[in-house]
Amino acid sequence: MFGREQLKLYFIMGSQDVDGDVQAALNILRTALQDGITLFQWREKGAGSLYGQTATYEQFARDCLALCRQYGVPFLVNDDVDLALKLDAEGVHIGQDDGDITAMRARIGDKILGVSAHSVAEVHSAEAAGADYVGLGPIYPTVSKADANAPTGLSWLEEARAAFPQLPIVAIGGINLERAPAVFAAGADGVAVISAICRHPEFVAEFQALSL
Repeated sequence: MFGREQLKLYFIMGSQDVDGDVQAALNILRTALQDGITLFQWREKGAGSLYGQTATYEQFARDCLALCRQYGVPFLVNDDVDLALKLDAEGVHIGQDDGDITAMRARIGDKILGVSAHSVAEVHSAEAAGADYVGLGPIYPTVSKADANAPTGLSWLEEARAAFPQLPIVAIGGINLERAPAVFAAGADGVAVISAICRHPEFVAEFQALSL
């Protein structure tokens, strides 16, 4: 059963985020799980990723899934619904260009479905199609995605929370320890991070110390 509390500290990672070093990625994930991340999204995508290297790509996903299962943390797959179903992952996260949301919900059944959204209309469509949560951002400038939209600041997050008070929302993009309290105050149920953890494995423990 999905609950908004699972969004609190949401880690997203693929091998491309650690210069292609799969073992380093697994070590970072293990530490993050030990220190208390609440959700993990496997995003093996873009330049430098293992996408297209079928055997290695799938084995890396399986290894990450095994770690998440060991610590009882839900494992989501970015975009690749075929792999998510093959592995019996807990869910899928998709962007606006990754397929029809209603069709995705029908295909994955009651698994977790997250959707990236950048406007009130997109949030409304995601909610109506049965998304469990939406990801909003980038809130601040980010170095993790070369094709990221322009940063929105906190105003978009505040607008979305006011318009959709019951919908679980996770914020992403340039969020660090200093910015996290303001992001929660603006209405986010959680923060999603990539480089904050990949570059600073101690981030999770320091985040927990904030008691947000």
